[in-house]
Amino acid sequence: MKIRNTGRLADVAVTLACWSYFLFVFLFFFSPFYLAASLSPRSEYLIQRLNRAFYRGFFALLRRMTPRQQWIIDQGIGDIHSSVVVCNHLSYLDPILLFSLLGRAKTIVKPVFFAVPVFGWILRRAGYFPATTNGPLAGLMLEQMETMREYLSEGGNLFIFPQGTRSRDGSIGPLNQGAFKIARYCQAPVYVLCIRNTERLFTPGKFFFFAARPNRINVSIVDKILPDSRHLSLPELNARVRQGMERCMHGIAGEAGPETAAGAETL
Repeated sequence: MKIRNTGRLADVAVTLACWSYFLFVFLFFFSPFYLAASLSPRSEYLIQRLNRAFYRGFFALLRRMTPRQQWIIDQGIGDIHSSVVVCNHLSYLDPILLFSLLGRAKTIVKPVFFAVPVFGWILRRAGYFPATTNGPLAGLMLEQMETMREYLSEGGNLFIFPQGTRSRDGSIGPLNQGAFKIARYCQAPVYVLCIRNTERLFTPGKFFFFAARPNRINVSIVDKILPDSRHLSLPELNARVRQGMERCMHGIAGEAGPETAAGAETL
């Protein structure tokens, strides 16, 4: 009983620390930099870099406070540029984890988030675009699509969760083909990433982090599809991405030993 209570207290402490980081560190440290960046002609670039720094700080705090969580990150992810990145989706931690790992990145966001005060403003200034082609945000979606080819050519990345929503059981659901169409239009490589076990740390539908229980979070590159793979039809491309994700999920799903994959960093 004492061990259980200690674990619960650790979960509460980590949860409060994480939410405090998002509120107070942003408000009292990062907000002046965001304001200055928003006034710059290079606001999109600067805010994307600030986002990465902000989320790297968050995960540095989270790792320090959760010693029972082992993080195995493919070091090659930080070198990805000028690409469309697709990944499975298990937890709200997934998008901010990718923001912390990729040098420059934008993504597609649910339209409702653009209405959130301050947060919606940051989404617009960072160049993120809404997952809709209808309504008042349709113009923003089209505007971002028109500049996507240039953005990718300058070294930026677009990451998308083609499942569209978090998986509750870890399985790979139907994949939307939008990411593949964008990659073809922009003649950009497609990187396929696989995330494991973030939902064990921050479970969908739960408020508290489960920081006290042992866990191994893995982020790995499972495939790279080059632009010259144009002989692949969209259904074939979809199938290749799905196969890569499923191989990764099945390969890491069991209890792994102490070994780590080549090119991975244990944190």
